[in-house]
Amino acid sequence: MPSLPTLLRLTVFVLLLAFLLQPGWFEPLLNPLVQENAPAVYNRGSLLWLTLLHLRTVLVATFAATVVAVSLAILVTRDAGAEFLPLSRSLVNIGQTFPPVAVLALAVPIFGFGEKPTLIALFLYGLLPIFENALTGLTTLPPAVIEAARGAGMTERQRLVQIELPLALPVILTGIRLSVVISLATATIGSTVAAKTLGEVIIAGLQSNNLAFVLQGGLIVAALAVLIHDALQALERALAGRTRA
Repeated sequence: MPSLPTLLRLTVFVLLLAFLLQPGWFEPLLNPLVQENAPAVYNRGSLLWLTLLHLRTVLVATFAATVVAVSLAILVTRDAGAEFLPLSRSLVNIGQTFPPVAVLALAVPIFGFGEKPTLIALFLYGLLPIFENALTGLTTLPPAVIEAARGAGMTERQRLVQIELPLALPVILTGIRLSVVISLATATIGSTVAAKTLGEVIIAGLQSNNLAFVLQGGLIVAALAVLIHDALQALERALAGRTRA
């Protein structure tokens, strides 16, 4: 029998899917939140399509941040690149130093309105957690395993691909999970520069004083964050169990 947390997650998933596919079903629940004759369900576009675009933006930015952050972590954990650790830390901290809104303001004059400034902001904001976790994962490997790999005659590249990265993967995935959750919420501000995200629903609600719109956008993002967080966490546990085995 499924546990209570599993049933709750399944319920959230089913409700989210139902709302995205048939938002009209939930109109009676949202009507008390709107003024007379105002629409209770977002009607300026497809909620499902906005959700897919939102997820695509987060996925692309997180993938790019993962490639760069993990590559930097690999570089600075090699003897030849150890001296670049302070520089790498400074680079990945840029996204945390500048608020996403400031990054958008700087990127729009260069790249124009749309998705590109949002991708840049999310990419920069997602670097730090992935880099730090990748660094931790690669520098806390069991010495006995590394020595055994050396004793078996494995080259440095073979050790990295076959031993180090697989062992560090659960820790790296923790950083990716943190980055994804941060990006899911942060991506909403992309709608201020004409990016197609769920922030469009929230902004429309603020502009028209429609609390139902604001609630819809916020709850969809929150539900996505919870479901994706839990899915990645379950994957981490599975990978950690395989690593221990």
